Amino acid sequence: MNAHDKTGAAGMHRRDALGHLFGAAAALAGVTAVRPARADTFPSKPISLILPFPPGGSFDPILRTLCNAASQDLGQPIVLMHKPGGGGVTGTASLATMSESDGYTIAVMHNSVIRQPLLMKTAWDPLKDFTYVIGLAGLSTGVTVAADAKWQTLTELLADAKARPGVISWSNVGAISVNRIYAERLAKAAGARFNMIPFKGGSEAFQALIGHHVDVYGDPGFGPMVTSGKVRLLATFTEQRLKRWQQVPTVKELGHDFVIESAIGLVAPKNLDGAVAARLHAAFKKAMDDPEFRRMLDEFDMYPHYRSAQAYRAYAEAQLVKEKAMLDDSGFKPE
Repeated sequence: MNAHDKTGAAGMHRRDALGHLFGAAAALAGVTAVRPARADTFPSKPISLILPFPPGGSFDPILRTLCNAASQDLGQPIVLMHKPGGGGVTGTASLATMSESDGYTIAVMHNSVIRQPLLMKTAWDPLKDFTYVIGLAGLSTGVTVAADAKWQTLTELLADAKARPGVISWSNVGAISVNRIYAERLAKAAGARFNMIPFKGGSEAFQALIGHHVDVYGDPGFGPMVTSGKVRLLATFTEQRLKRWQQVPTVKELGHDFVIESAIGLVAPKNLDGAVAARLHAAFKKAMDDPEFRRMLDEFDMYPHYRSAQAYRAYAEAQLVKEKAMLDDSGFKPE
């Protein structure tokens, strides 16, 4: 091989090496460029929102209205998927086992999910295995009885439950909900005892209450039933009397210092792309101003409580600490 051939061969090797180098750089640039492109085109198909309760409860019309408003901004439908079980925990917890986090499956988060690891061993962590998207609203818990029940006040109900321990039935959604826990604490403070009955959802619980299969129902979502005259609201676990029910006292003003704070929001599986999370957050934040959504919250005695993704996650962290202290103080144990 002559000198010209050697020089030419060396040049070819250099060109090949440079070609590989530039090709690798281009490929790397292509990878980094694809990510924002995916976020920019999100969503390109319908989104599923897991509702961890049975159909027919108060969350149905509220979340459906919110999703309709958010879908207008996103340009894709948001489909409600009911996955009840575990007192409203199973459906949301299913996100923790998903292998992909692409923003096309989200779920309603509530405090029972955050509380679950404090009461039993779980394969997931509420702080590590979810992407917190947005905080939406707060729930108002009420104590209701059938419209023709003999108890006119909470004081009468507690006195009867004290005189007949374990005879009067008190129902809630889920066996470990905060509403169940506070019902137990209230009974203990009054020296009373109820027969606690868990239900999968509010719709079946209200039907059981109206049909006199249970005596008391202590959960949110009572507004339409009270308005219809089918049930009587005895008291609320709120800090102040509700604006729609000014004649109904709070549990606190009746001498029992129990106030239930219960927040709901939306989460996605962990490791959701930040740009996709921001897109979902913006759409739902805008939807929260929808007049029909606000009207539905009022109808079910809930209230809007916006939290940013960071603030909602911080709330979950603080709630874990608060719930642990409350459970330790009350000595509550799941059956």
